[in-house]
Amino acid sequence: MISFASDYIAGAHPRILERLAETNLEMLPGYGSDRYSISAAEKIRAACGCPDAEIFFLTGGTQTNQIVAGAMLNNTEGMISAVTGHVNAHEAGAIEYTGHKVLAVPGRDGKILPETLRSYLETFFADENHEHMVFPGMVYISWPTEYGTLYSKAELKAISELTRAYRIPLYVDGARLGYGLMSPENDVTLKDLAEYADVFYIGGTKVGALAGEALVFTKHNMPPHFLTQVKQHGALNAKGRFIGVQFDTLFTDGLYQEIGRHGIEKAEMLKRIFRERGFRFFLESPTNQQFVILENRQMEALSKEVEFSFWEPYDADHTVVRFATSWSTTDEHLEMLAEILDRILE
Repeated sequence: MISFASDYIAGAHPRILERLAETNLEMLPGYGSDRYSISAAEKIRAACGCPDAEIFFLTGGTQTNQIVAGAMLNNTEGMISAVTGHVNAHEAGAIEYTGHKVLAVPGRDGKILPETLRSYLETFFADENHEHMVFPGMVYISWPTEYGTLYSKAELKAISELTRAYRIPLYVDGARLGYGLMSPENDVTLKDLAEYADVFYIGGTKVGALAGEALVFTKHNMPPHFLTQVKQHGALNAKGRFIGVQFDTLFTDGLYQEIGRHGIEKAEMLKRIFRERGFRFFLESPTNQQFVILENRQMEALSKEVEFSFWEPYDADHTVVRFATSWSTTDEHLEMLAEILDRILE
């Protein structure tokens, strides 16, 4: 059985495991005050071109999203998200668990269009009854999106201008940021994200780390007593070194970019394998998540030898499924996939 079910199915990149082993017996202070966490934060600031950025390391994506919502929204506010956004569709009500509503708006290919956001905000404040409603207190987007698509620099700029006009923060979920940055269709840099977003996170869990996300506050806007709030959520790691060492490694000698590039290269190979055999794609994704339309009988046969993710029904006879590549995807995995598909299509 080979797996393309997600980009975190393997453990961690060998260089990260080596570094964790090398530093294992060092006696270091806790809660992110160790020298590796400090070094990682400095490297991230340099990569973002944001020397004053405030950085906090957390364990997972849903945890990070929930803590940002709980710490940055007041009790009258909710979080705007595309209907397909992770906080709305796949986080089991984690945002609502903090007492804040997800305000879902229509999207296109996973993205909130600037004109949709403008219309939502204008309509909300034009409603004479808006004091009886949940206020839009933050805009959430993911980059790449849950459909592997990317906001362009122009789209990010337009969304950022809207959020600043309405004085609400723009939060970017970067769970798969490394793959987006290395996409040949991308025109956004880490420095652009630091400019346009008020807060974003650099995903490690899906981009080669055992676990870990680096939360970046870019406008001197880390909430007061943030460490205390993280601890209240049960998310403060005593052994902060565990994540610090990993990000220090990811941001040394271009490893983060190397991992992202590898995942994109294997995704392009995967696309060719499916296209050459006449399969259709649900949409064009320029990153490491690929959405293939399978005839249901083909899907059943393929699932006996290959792991992939159900995404959504397409019609009565077809289903959209997701294949994800990563740092751990090899040419051998792709060759096996091609052989299995050829056998199924005989």
